[in-house]
Amino acid sequence: MKYQQPLKPKVISEIGCNHMGNFEIALELIKLSKDAGADYAKFQKRNNKLLLTEEQYNAAHPNPHNSYGNTYGAHREYLEFTTEQHRGLMDYANSIGIKYSTSVWEEISAEEIISLNPDLIKVPSACNNNYKMLELLRDTYKGEVHISFGMTTPQEAEDVIKFFEATGQAKDRLIVYSCTSGYPVPFNDICLLEITKLKDLYANRVKEIGFSGHHLGIAIDIAAYALGATWVERHFTKDRTWKGTDHAASLEFPGLQKLCRDLAHTHEALTLKSEDILPIEAVQREKLKNRKVD
Repeated sequence: MKYQQPLKPKVISEIGCNHMGNFEIALELIKLSKDAGADYAKFQKRNNKLLLTEEQYNAAHPNPHNSYGNTYGAHREYLEFTTEQHRGLMDYANSIGIKYSTSVWEEISAEEIISLNPDLIKVPSACNNNYKMLELLRDTYKGEVHISFGMTTPQEAEDVIKFFEATGQAKDRLIVYSCTSGYPVPFNDICLLEITKLKDLYANRVKEIGFSGHHLGIAIDIAAYALGATWVERHFTKDRTWKGTDHAASLEFPGLQKLCRDLAHTHEALTLKSEDILPIEAVQREKLKNRKVD
């Protein structure tokens, strides 16, 4: 059997809409993500008029306590940044040494973010069957495309892989994520062995496998990496009590910092012994090893 140290883990701090529509808070969350050790700070981009039906746009928010507007559409608009604001977020991230990325939810947002040319663009589980958007990302963008497979059937996942394979791009550009779409997700619904299944099915067909978690704590993410997910994405906020639906399933700074630390240590530990008896063991062997031969 061939043993090989896995790739170094990459951590995505999913800020999403946890900035609460405040650009200065968004900048602060980028800085905190960098200080915690994350590799990417990620946001979201939506064109709500395209994404929502008129009825959905004008309906009340299902949880008024978390709403930033009189309707769900107004709430979503309040949380949106313009393309130029996203450019400002990317420029700031680059200036302090962390990468910027964004999830896009439909074609207009995809075109806007493609124009910024970030290293990667994410496709949420909810949108991985929007082939007009996938075509834009495949054919007009050169960076990595990351796609979550929450609430996705095996056939839908296979179709996405084949769509990128049709132009020979899956192996070099596509990262697929094990994910359970819930906020937060109880441990029995995380289903970590889905990572193993994705690895068995697609390790030779896509660039890498990732894990997008919406659970509590950080122990599960270490297990996800050990199982083969080289990208780990977690929601991030400054204060889990802030107004909004994602804060409760997010990590605060100490949690993200510990996650980045522990993933780095796990990568360091996932090796074979370089020799039968390591130097650190030699002293103990000399002192403690049984010398009696029966």
